[in-house]
Amino acid sequence: MAEAIVGHMTANGVKTVGFIGYADPYGDLWMKALQGAAEPKGIKIVAAERYQRADTSVAGQALKLLSANPDAVLIAGSGTPAVLPQSTLIERGYKGKFYQTHGIANRDFLRVGGKNVEGTVFPVGPMLLAEQLPDTHPSKKPALDYIRLYEGAHGPNSRSTFGAHAYDAYLLLARAVPEAMKKAKPGTAEFRAALREALENVKELPAAHGVFSMSPTNHNGFDARAAVMATVANGDWKLLK
Repeated sequence: MAEAIVGHMTANGVKTVGFIGYADPYGDLWMKALQGAAEPKGIKIVAAERYQRADTSVAGQALKLLSANPDAVLIAGSGTPAVLPQSTLIERGYKGKFYQTHGIANRDFLRVGGKNVEGTVFPVGPMLLAEQLPDTHPSKKPALDYIRLYEGAHGPNSRSTFGAHAYDAYLLLARAVPEAMKKAKPGTAEFRAALREALENVKELPAAHGVFSMSPTNHNGFDARAAVMATVANGDWKLLK
């Protein structure tokens, strides 16, 4: 995900970036990822601040970011608490670009952020914007299948990126279990070993959040196709072409 953000920054002339993220492992992970992706591309991190999820003010952190005057700011938050740093910076006159993480991919972020989050750029799994994906994208069909099932049960626009991960786990098992059953009986140690082997041999399996190609040393299985770049436009999500 960080590589996708930095790729967009590079393509849009960003040379300096400020960071503000949660003072917890989520923020730590994103700070490390940003450093690893930005520095090789010549993008300098000129300020790095942290805040707590339950904070009601980040005025001090915002002033430090403003004094560094970065071309863009990456906010590593999630849900509605990710709105606070952005709205604070805007209220204090920041005019640069805003990037957020996939943690903002819920409707409450849009509702609380309102006009302050318009134009925000963020990476997300392709499922969130399934209808906007080109027909050639391998995740379009499984993502639409998931949305049809989920929103059929929970209503329009109720889609969940977390639910889609669970759906993708189901797709992995649907591919691997029949292979494991050829070698052993379910409920046995031999079956569990065979299931692990079958999962590690899944290749090019299209899923709602990307395409799985697993191995004994790669249990994530996703490549760059697991992230698309999106923005907030007119109070909704929009795929960036």
